Amino acid sequence: MKVVSFLPAATKMIYDMGLQDYLHGVTFECPKEAANMPKIVRCILEGKNYSSIEIDRIFSASKAQGKSLYWVDDELLESIAPDIVFTQDICEVCNIDTVCTETAVMKLSKQPTLVPLSPNNLKDVYDCAIMIAKAIGKEEIALKYLANLQSKTDTILDTLRKHKAPLKRVMLMEWIEPIYNCGHWIPFQIAAAGGVDMLSNPAGDSIVTHWDKILKYNPEVLVIAPCGFDINRSVDEMSLLTSKSGWDSLDAVKTNQVFIADFDMFTQPSIGTLVDGIEALACMFHPEIFEGNERIKSKFINYSEIGIFK
Repeated sequence: MKVVSFLPAATKMIYDMGLQDYLHGVTFECPKEAANMPKIVRCILEGKNYSSIEIDRIFSASKAQGKSLYWVDDELLESIAPDIVFTQDICEVCNIDTVCTETAVMKLSKQPTLVPLSPNNLKDVYDCAIMIAKAIGKEEIALKYLANLQSKTDTILDTLRKHKAPLKRVMLMEWIEPIYNCGHWIPFQIAAAGGVDMLSNPAGDSIVTHWDKILKYNPEVLVIAPCGFDINRSVDEMSLLTSKSGWDSLDAVKTNQVFIADFDMFTQPSIGTLVDGIEALACMFHPEIFEGNERIKSKFINYSEIGIFK
């Protein structure tokens, strides 16, 4: 059986479950485990260092013109002749969608099975792991994989209850300019880590959120994790936030509870990386309870530690 993944999160879960021998092609932005795998999906933003504002403008213009940011290497896909193609319908910016995939697949001499993975909440992402393994004929592997991850989140919840940890008033930003709140599974991650984000959109799309609304909400903890950005990339754009009127008045700023985190713990919905995100959030919200291992601690930084404000 030959599998192609048009979705980085699916690629990550395939590797996490040890099913990579079935994988024969991925996208340009799939995780490092797949670095040597043939890249079938490409993007017009690939290799460019656009700012948040520029990326938003490019996407908006592309959407208005009915164009996609992504394209498929048709010849490479034909040469692989996959049996299964994993794709998604969650975000037109983050990954190629099912419509574009269907267009590319229609040209193939051998028609593969399309398996769209479109989770809305955290449980859905767990279910996606089962869908992936089941499509490959290895459902039992997914059940073992998920049981281990569930034990981690259960431990976090038990620890929060044991210490009677209060819920923290949180905001997680999925984009800096314009500011987007968090949606889909991320509010569920925040809840599992001992916080609540009242500006979020659980199980739905993230949306532009005006600065005045954030000032009124006044989060105790602010997490900056723009989609596609690692810590260093986000630090480069933090002046877009720190220059805003009222920034210094936020409780999160006054108490040094502003964190910058790698995007792949939140907007790349592999259940393994999302559980990493829950662990990291628990460390941010309740450092007196959770310390985290070195790998988890390397995935986020307290903004005060980089010397930009104190």
